[in-house]
Amino acid sequence: MTLQEDQIPQIKKQLIGQIDSTFPDDKKAQAIEQINSMNSEQLEQFLIQNNLVKSGEAGSPSEQQCVFCSIAEGKIPSAQIGENKKALAVLELNPISKGHTLILPKEHLETADKLPSQVLALAKKIAKKIKSVLKPKDILIETANLFGHSLMNVLPIYENENLASPRTKAEPAELDELAKTLRPKPKAPRKPRIKKIKENSDIRLPRRIP
Repeated sequence: MTLQEDQIPQIKKQLIGQIDSTFPDDKKAQAIEQINSMNSEQLEQFLIQNNLVKSGEAGSPSEQQCVFCSIAEGKIPSAQIGENKKALAVLELNPISKGHTLILPKEHLETADKLPSQVLALAKKIAKKIKSVLKPKDILIETANLFGHSLMNVLPIYENENLASPRTKAEPAELDELAKTLRPKPKAPRKPRIKKIKENSDIRLPRRIP
């Protein structure tokens, strides 16, 4: 794997976001400083050592496993709010607006034209839930490509936000609380149906022993 120059700041930003949300307070500053000081080769080795990059079989080209693949596979914790067979919906760590969600295909796909229909279906489902709960003026659903991974943004618009708008870091507790309000409620268990016995049925009761 060879990192492109324009990928490096994006990867560092995403890693720092994960450090902020998962590392203990006394270790955050040192870890962030270490990430910021890495050159491209050091960053690549870091990704390999932490299983954020996987190599293909011998003789085949290596396959980059970006941070988003790690999230989709559960290797990196996230605030999940929905899922289907082909995609996962997680709240953005550095959202543009409240409820900003990423729809991540579970398979690493490099171009938007290869996204399965289930990705858009999940995006629309999440957009409907956000609209109902958070009451934005509108919701933008748009594809993006980060670290070579195609995905979809579901961006609630309260004023005039767009994907180029400034981002803010969300606290983990804040994301967890928001995720609870946006996750689908568990279905209540179905009560067993008891068939009523007709008055004139032919069911015979056991004889009463005197």
